[in-house]
Amino acid sequence: MGLVPTMGALHAGHLSLVRAARAACDRVIVTIFVNPTQFNSAQDLASYPRTEAADAALLAPLGVDVIFAPSPDQVYPTGFASQISVSGVADPLEGALRPGHFAGVATVVAKLFGMTQADRAYFGEKDWQQLQVVRRMVADLNIKIEVIGCATLREADGLAMSSRNARLPAAARAAAPALFGAMKSVVAAVTTGGQADTAIKIAIAALHQAGFDRVEYLALHDGETMQPSTDLKRPLRLLVAAWIGEVRLIDNMAVTPAP
Repeated sequence: MGLVPTMGALHAGHLSLVRAARAACDRVIVTIFVNPTQFNSAQDLASYPRTEAADAALLAPLGVDVIFAPSPDQVYPTGFASQISVSGVADPLEGALRPGHFAGVATVVAKLFGMTQADRAYFGEKDWQQLQVVRRMVADLNIKIEVIGCATLREADGLAMSSRNARLPAAARAAAPALFGAMKSVVAAVTTGGQADTAIKIAIAALHQAGFDRVEYLALHDGETMQPSTDLKRPLRLLVAAWIGEVRLIDNMAVTPAP
């Protein structure tokens, strides 16, 4: 039984996870739950798109066996008092900027694993740090489920598919692919012997010039431990979070040494 956990507002990236699950599993469950405990802003929670009818229509032709869309009261009943806190992989980047976020993610994902009793769970690699947090939790708590990461789907201009993209005004949407370009420039520099710090400074300046208001981080980290690293002998990951207008975009890219 395969599980695809989502917060709804489905797009082609989500559907690729469903297809991967459908190809490998006898049964497929898609969960739709906007998890309040992983939001740091009440406004962000309130504005998160909720499109369950449209989501169900998108899933209909894909052979999904169950759409599980519980209410907050069903997930967090009266008296709920437990939380899963993951250290190490959850500490830098998103963990430092959004206190409590990964505790909310880990707790709800553990609950969805328990509620569905799935054998495999499919996550997109766009939320790379989240994927590592889930993997660490599963390993540490001996949860009997296989966690599968699936490659990020991108628009033709390179922008990673995300539910938040729908909130981008036309001008911001036109500028947003600069995020992909900035990552490519840093990876190209690092893998050909360039200085990471210099490449990152140049890329951040390019993002500001393209119209991004604030770059929260553009950093190289070990892809497994999530600690800062420039060791090309390890599986490095370049990760970015940046604001364009009122929308916060995240993305990442593998750093593979040039042959």
